[in-house]
Amino acid sequence: MPNGEYLRYVALGDSQTEGLGDGDDTVGLRGFADRFAEHLTAVNPSLLYANLAVRGRLAHQVRAEQLGPALALRPDLATVVAGVNDLLRPGFDAARVAGELEEMFAALTAAGARVVTVTFPDVTKIAPLARPLAPRVTALNAHVRAAAARHGVAVAETGRAAVSTDPRMWSSDRLHAAPLGHVRIAAALAHAVRLPGSDDSWTHPLPPRPAPTAVRTAVAEARWVAGFLGPWLARRLRGASSGDGRVAKRPELAPLTRA
Repeated sequence: MPNGEYLRYVALGDSQTEGLGDGDDTVGLRGFADRFAEHLTAVNPSLLYANLAVRGRLAHQVRAEQLGPALALRPDLATVVAGVNDLLRPGFDAARVAGELEEMFAALTAAGARVVTVTFPDVTKIAPLARPLAPRVTALNAHVRAAAARHGVAVAETGRAAVSTDPRMWSSDRLHAAPLGHVRIAAALAHAVRLPGSDDSWTHPLPPRPAPTAVRTAVAEARWVAGFLGPWLARRLRGASSGDGRVAKRPELAPLTRA
C-alpha cells in the first residue's frame, strides 16, 4: 500500500523467518520478520503480526502447513522465504522448489496481500566447503525472480548485495543470519515494499577488518565441520529435523509488543 500503513502482516517460512541466529530458545527469537514488523509498526502502530514459520521446513511443507492458516488471517502483507533447506538435500530441483513458492505467491496475491520475498547469497563466500551448492543457489534465485515477476511479488535482492556474504552477517553455523544479518534483511524488505523512511543503506558494506590468516581460516573450517556440518549430516541420516515437534511462535495476529 502506497503509504506503508499495512494492517495485518503474516510471515511464512523456515528457521530464518522464525529467527534462528537472533536470540535463542531461552530468551526468545527475534529475527528479520520481527524486525520487519518493527519497521511496519513505526509507520502504523496498529499493525497486527503473525509468524507461522517453523525451523527445518522444506518449501512444500511451508506451503502445505502454513499457506492455509496464513490465508485465514487475511493479511494485507506477507513474506514468503523458504528453499534453503531444499538446497541442502540431494534431490534438489530448483524449478520444483520455486513452484512451491509460486503457489504461495499466487494464493496470497489473489487474496489481496502484498507479498515480498528474498533472493539468497552465494554460499561459497560464507562456507567455502559448500562450493557444490553454488549452481543451485543461482538456479533457485533465477526461478524465484521469474515467479515473483509473474505475480507482482516484491523481491529484496539480498542475493546480489555484496554485504550479504560478509562473515559478520552470519551466525557461527553459517546457515542462519546473525543479529546484524537479520537487521539488514528486515531493512531490505522494508526497502523492497518502499516503506516510508526506508532506503538502500542495507546494501552498504561493513567497516573493513583485517583479513584472517590461513591458519585461522583452516581452524575455523575444522570447527564448523565438527560443530555444525557433522551434526547436521547426522540428523539427515536419522531422518530427523530440527523442527520436529515445533510449532509456530506467533500463530495468531497480535500487536508486535504482545508475545
